[in-house]
This record gives sequence, structure tokens and C-alpha cells, in this order.
Amino acid sequence: MTSRFHDIYETLPTELVDSFKAIFDEPDFKGVVTEAQFKTLQQASALDEQELKLALLPFAAAYSVAPISNFNVGAIVKGNSNTLYFGANLEFAGAQLGQTVHAEQSAISHAWMKGETGILDITINFSPCGHCRQFMNELSTADKLQVQLPERDEMSLQAYLPESFGPKDLGIESGLMSCGPCFSSEESDELVNVALGALNKSHAPYTKDHSGIAIKAKSGEIVSGSYAENAAFNPSLPPLQVALVHLQMSGISFNDIEEVALAEMEQGSISHLADTQATLEAIDPDIPIRYIAINE
Repeated sequence: MTSRFHDIYETLPTELVDSFKAIFDEPDFKGVVTEAQFKTLQQASALDEQELKLALLPFAAAYSVAPISNFNVGAIVKGNSNTLYFGANLEFAGAQLGQTVHAEQSAISHAWMKGETGILDITINFSPCGHCRQFMNELSTADKLQVQLPERDEMSLQAYLPESFGPKDLGIESGLMSCGPCFSSEESDELVNVALGALNKSHAPYTKDHSGIAIKAKSGEIVSGSYAENAAFNPSLPPLQVALVHLQMSGISFNDIEEVALAEMEQGSISHLADTQATLEAIDPDIPIRYIAINE
């Protein structure tokens, strides 16, 4: 099987290819670079931290699914654990553009679903759009988040978003990636339980529609996605998109989705059911979806 990174390897100095392949061509590589792996690449390349992260952006962009724009974008975030997480833009042919996931959102949600509780910095090729600046302003670490771009010094998110509006303006102290709710259910089905686990991780302080998605692939692997709500509402990231990012970064094709489960709070002031159904319809009309409404 040809590596998704084949074309990128051809742009690297010959003496570096083996070091990069040793990490990125491992069968279990899923867009995550540990602190130890990053140090290995630094030693091989003699690049400083920011230079190496910029050099890794094409590897992140290789995960892009962009059938509408054909414009592949990558992003890399460093979590509180010093682990790096790749992200890439995600588009859905046949669905409205509002369902699109930006690369910054992808990398952040990827880190979140892998257990990170905060983001230290984000590396991208271009200045983040207003949508992503507002999305990042919801993070538990928004006040200290650093943004790294080519050929300029890193700057704080707040420098990119002066006089910002955020959770605290609405009386919300907890940010995205901080601890979520804790609801229980007597469901015994594995797919449903994974969806409930994602619900418990979700951030929905404005609508109270805590929700989570579980996607089962034909291989049997199950990935999850939690709802990431935003004080400005529109930059909120639905649970399906977060789960699809998780699937995307796991190297699983959307054509291999076997079944989906959506769990959400019955008393929330919104519902993700209709939009989830519409987006799945655009991917494959035959994907079955189970819906679990929690009343607590």
C-alpha cells in the first residue's frame, strides 16, 4: 500500500527520509507525535521546535478531505502533555458549507478526543480566520494559547483576537476541554456506551444539549466525538464532525462507516439529530443511525 505521505517524502532531504518513515509509516500511526518522537525528529533534522512543526504541516494536510475546494490545509497543536496532534480540513460534498471543519478545529478536537485537557500552541501556514479565532477563544487554555506561523514570531491568541467575546462574558467559567458533565444510563450496547461517554465529555453550557456521537467502522473499530459549543454559537462544532475528524485521523474512510449512534440530552434547547441525519445522508444514505435521548 502506498503511504499517504509518499509525495512528501520526495521533498525531504534524502538523509531524513528514513527517520520520518520510521514514525509516520508505522501501521498504528494516527496523526499523533509523542514528545519522544518529536525529539528524535529534531535530532535528525537539526531544526528547532517551531521550524520542525512547520515542516510537519504537509504531513497533517495529507489527511485533508476537501472534495469541494480541493484546497488541503493542515494544522498541528501541542497539548498540555507536550504531545502533537495533526488536524486537516474536512468538507462534505452534497452538504451545506456550514458543516465544514477547519484544520484548526480538526487538530484541537483530535487532541480533545485523545484525552488532552488543554492546548499550549497551534502551528498553521496562514493566519487563522475569524471563525477559528473565536473557536479557539472557547478553550480552557485560551488565555495562554500561542499561535505559530511561518516567518514570524509566535503570538498569543489574544493578540489575534483583541477585545474578544468569550465564555466569561456569558457567565461561563469552564472552557472547552475542561471536565464535562456526568450523566448515567443503563444501556449495555457498546456503540451506545461510547456515544454516552462522548456526551459526558461534551461542552454545552449555553444550550445544555450535551451530546456525543459514536461511529462504528466495518472493521469493528469505534471512534467518538463530543459536542464543542461556542459562546458565539456559529463556531460550535457538532459531535458528528468531531467523530468524523477522529475517524479521518485514524485513517478510516468514510465509505467504511457501518453504523452511528447519537446520544443527547432530551431537555436541551437544540437538537443535533436533523443535522446529523442530513450530513450522514450526504456521506451515504444507507448509514443507519441510532438515537438515544437522555432525560436527567
